Amino acid sequence: MPPLRFKLLKLKGIGFKMKRCKLAMTILMFLSPTIAFSQLSAIQSKVQEVMAMDHRTEAELARDADRDPVNAIDFMGLEADMTVIEFLPAAQAYYTKILGPVLRDNGHLMAIDSQGTFDRWGDWIEMPEMGMVHPVPIDNQYNMDEGRYMPGELSFGVPNGTVDKFLYIREYHNFNGADKARINAAAFGALKSGGEYVIIDHTKRHMEAENGPNGRREDPVAVIHEVQQAGFVLDRVSDMFYQESDDLSQEVGQIPNMTDRFFLVFKKP
Repeated sequence: MPPLRFKLLKLKGIGFKMKRCKLAMTILMFLSPTIAFSQLSAIQSKVQEVMAMDHRTEAELARDADRDPVNAIDFMGLEADMTVIEFLPAAQAYYTKILGPVLRDNGHLMAIDSQGTFDRWGDWIEMPEMGMVHPVPIDNQYNMDEGRYMPGELSFGVPNGTVDKFLYIREYHNFNGADKARINAAAFGALKSGGEYVIIDHTKRHMEAENGPNGRREDPVAVIHEVQQAGFVLDRVSDMFYQESDDLSQEVGQIPNMTDRFFLVFKKP
């Protein structure tokens, strides 16, 4: 397999240029060194085993090429004995169906979403391999006027300071500024020292005002600032979901191929 490449996040629309030496210094400051894998890591092998199971739909299998869970989960730093929060897995539960069996023997997966979402999950949740998936319902009503979800009390089903990873995948854009701050603060409280906060979302141009087409996109620079305000430190960034064909001008549902997405991992000091 090709080596994983950890590069600077490609922030379109900023319009600045860096000399090579400055770019190299920036990479050293913010990113982990490039690591070439001659073979799969233990977690990558486990993810591959789960992906070969027969509990996922054809639609989910078709997403594997774009989402690359073998390498994405490895970059997250996830291990099979961790306590993991997956915030808003949605009805499709793409990552839940992979992470559940990965964590079954020695870990826990706290799935946080509305009861209505869990009611739409299929029989797959009853599989023995999903024995360590713990659905935790929260109130998360959609506000039609604001076009955003409005979460109620944020409860994760575990004591604060006990979580290893908090996954927030393609959902950050669904909340207003005040609720983003609440969720970031709640994630900080849930994680143990050294725990990590993973955010993936559709990229918006830097400092571009919100409009119709970019309503489900996020400015990664703004996200970094907001998450740092909660006390987190940016630990690493991956460009594995960079998509040159996405010029960031269209609504994400109109993109025929994969959208451009940023992939950020923050650490709780």
